[in-house]
This record gives sequence, C-alpha cells and structure tokens, in this order.
Amino acid sequence: MLIGESFIGDGVNAAHINVVLGRRDGPVGTAWASALATPSAGHAPFVAVAQPGVPAVPPTLFVNKAAIAGPVHGNMTWGPAQAGVAQGVGRALEESVIDEGEVENLVLIVAVWVNPNADDEVEVFRNNQVATLEALRKAKEGLPRAAEFIGAARSPFNPFFRLA
Repeated sequence: MLIGESFIGDGVNAAHINVVLGRRDGPVGTAWASALATPSAGHAPFVAVAQPGVPAVPPTLFVNKAAIAGPVHGNMTWGPAQAGVAQGVGRALEESVIDEGEVENLVLIVAVWVNPNADDEVEVFRNNQVATLEALRKAKEGLPRAAEFIGAARSPFNPFFRLA
C-alpha cells in the first residue's frame, strides 16, 4: 500500500490531494469497493474517467472531501478536478510512477479537495493534475521521510492556519 499527499496552488482554486494505491485483493481494494458502495449526503465517490467511457487505469475512485455546495461547485468537482485527477494518473502511468505491468492488480483512491468558492476551471484542472501526479510520486518514493516530518512539525502551518 502506497500513501501520498500534495497541496498545489493558492486561494480558492488550490488542490489538496490524498492518494492510496494498493492491490485490488487487499485492504485498499476492500476500501475502494466499500467507499463506492456507501455514498453519503454531498459525497458520492465515483470512478474517474479520462473521457466518458474511458475510466482511469488503474481504476481510480474519486472521493470528494468537500460536500457539494451547489451547481458551480459540483461542476468544478466533476469537471475540471476530475479531468485533472485523470490526467495526473495518466501521467503517472506514462512516467512509470505506477507500474504498467501491475495495473490489473491495483486500485487507486484519490481524495480531492475542491473549495466551494473555486472560480477558475483551468486553474482547478491544472492544480489537481499536478497535485495528483506529485502525490503519487511522493507515495512511490516513501515521502516524507521521518526527519523531514520532524523538522516540519516543529513549526506546523497550512493554508488555513499559521502561528503568529
């Protein structure tokens, strides 16, 4: 099981991606199928597609972290964010971040943050594409290492909080 994270961009069009890549016949496969089968209010995991009828390879479950907050937010999530995730997965496959010889045995879960105030389709697409590829690269490389985390944990911050 590989786990990765990436935050790309600024403001309302930023992307925050979490990935879990693992075997279909293991715990990731069980989580993948369970999440697909148990939507909740505002959250409907779905199979990401590159184009209608062409699902991502390996099968990629898109899980929205923010409850859909209206038609514009829904369109930003299902449109450019999904397309960005699909292209990020495709690039990971092209660049051998994901082993093409193993894709038949793998599933991918991608948890995606799209801000309800997102307002730029192209930026949402690009940020999600870059964040997906970066999260998969980090997962493959086992990043961050403990020393990097310990250093960062001494002065934690994120886009929503910073100690003064």
